[in-house]
Amino acid sequence: METELEILRKENQELRRQIEILSKDRGQNQKSGMVKKASGGNLMSRPPFGYTIINNHLTKDEEKARIVEEIFLEFHNNEISLNKLSQKHGFSLNGLKKILTNFTYSGKIKFTGEIHPGDYEPIISSTLFNQVQDKLENLKNKKINVSNSVSSHEL
Repeated sequence: METELEILRKENQELRRQIEILSKDRGQNQKSGMVKKASGGNLMSRPPFGYTIINNHLTKDEEKARIVEEIFLEFHNNEISLNKLSQKHGFSLNGLKKILTNFTYSGKIKFTGEIHPGDYEPIISSTLFNQVQDKLENLKNKKINVSNSVSSHEL
């Protein structure tokens, strides 16, 4: 015969199992809703620098959008370091990198690794965005090559 304590433990285990199932279902429902929203071209987070939300729609902040466009053009067209560019515009280095790698500025939404067309006006062209990504990748590769050659000379 089971004791009252054993019965309560079994009930507690069953309740935990049910809560776990409900939590997974809720998480799945929430994620599928977010994917649907992103695939509809809607932003999943707060608006990035250069945009604002008006009537539930991502809208350019013209003054800040000009700064974003200027940052992309300066980086693409000039041999300027990320440090100098970030200082010039009053951003941290990480803040500048976030701007330069944010798909939102090219009119696209990136969510869970998938890219969807945005339902708003882009600040820059996809071409400029892709050219900047190439330049950033080249900088990263140069940095890796330099550190590898320094390491091999130390041996």
